[in-house]
Amino acid sequence: MPRATVSVSHDDRTEPAMADLQDDLHPSTEAGELDDLPASFPAEVLAPEPYTPVSDPDDTPLRRAQAVLAAHPVADGYSGLPWALKHLPWYDLEIGESAVDTDIPRLREGHVGALFASLHLPDAVTGDRAVGATMEQLDLVKTVVREHPEGLRLAHDAGEAIDARNCGRVAVLPGPAGAAALGDSLGILRSLHLLGLRVLTLTGASWAGGPGLTRFGEEVVREMNRLGVIIDLSGASPGTFRRTFAVSKAPALCTRSAARALRPHPANLPDDLLAELGAAGGLCMVPLTAEQTGPTVRDVADHLDHVREVAGAGGVGLSGTYDTGIAHPQELGDASCYPRLVAELLRRGWEEADVALLTWGNVQRVLRGAAFTARAFQTRRQPSTASIADLDG
Repeated sequence: MPRATVSVSHDDRTEPAMADLQDDLHPSTEAGELDDLPASFPAEVLAPEPYTPVSDPDDTPLRRAQAVLAAHPVADGYSGLPWALKHLPWYDLEIGESAVDTDIPRLREGHVGALFASLHLPDAVTGDRAVGATMEQLDLVKTVVREHPEGLRLAHDAGEAIDARNCGRVAVLPGPAGAAALGDSLGILRSLHLLGLRVLTLTGASWAGGPGLTRFGEEVVREMNRLGVIIDLSGASPGTFRRTFAVSKAPALCTRSAARALRPHPANLPDDLLAELGAAGGLCMVPLTAEQTGPTVRDVADHLDHVREVAGAGGVGLSGTYDTGIAHPQELGDASCYPRLVAELLRRGWEEADVALLTWGNVQRVLRGAAFTARAFQTRRQPSTASIADLDG
């Protein structure tokens, strides 16, 4: 198990590639204002909750999986449901909807307690159109939740997610959105946060590219920390990864990344980045897609085994990626199938406590870490008025 206090400071890195990066990407002068923030989170922020076994070891793996998930449901890191529903003339998620992979009956059957509702847009949507389209997506998420009050509840933090679960609802957290949604404006970032955005992917912007974060990109990260918006590094370059670890005081997510050592997909993470993500208190959420993990439930379990080994039990999560138009492994075709995957992990000897971290506990820790960092930032830092022209020229 990882230690309860995880360092999120990486200012002592000595890799040659990072030394070169520092010559080009100079930190903002405002960074010094935050040097007195703690280098690590207090134990109560990151420590997993004490675990009490809930299944009978003599039961079948599937029955054990059902028992564990009843107590520790899945926090799904990526759902494409909003965009899928946008193209349907009519839908009812409460009674069931065959046109999509996700509806409330299947969420309950799969023991899903929370999901991140993706606000990503097609690649062709850029510039001002991306800002407006993302706001429309946010509005659609709220509309879908409002129309299904018996099954869904909007949530923005760990406490609200727990409250929704305790009331028998699935917590819906808005995000991730693409970086293009900001329109290179910190004011738009703050507006999106007020509207409910909780996760932003640091790709697809001039300030978060191959070399890493520009000065404006670093300012975006600090403002995300101040607001409590979680950083998603899925698809980001190694330079952006490492500069984010150096700048951010809050843990980051990879909402759709598996192990590149097992499958050489460009969105999957090599072991060095997996290890750094885990050491920084971050979370790699393995997608249930045939393209990234393989065609069977056993292939997905292999990736989960590998990520847990490299990043630690506290560094691995699940990302259904349902309703994204991507093929899923056999036996994992929709949101009801999580018990089959958990049963496979229990067959392999996973401890219940590690399963509970995988499904629910690790996401809760990242949410708590984001809230803790936001409170610390807001006592020391005013909303940033910097523009991309000020910092990047």
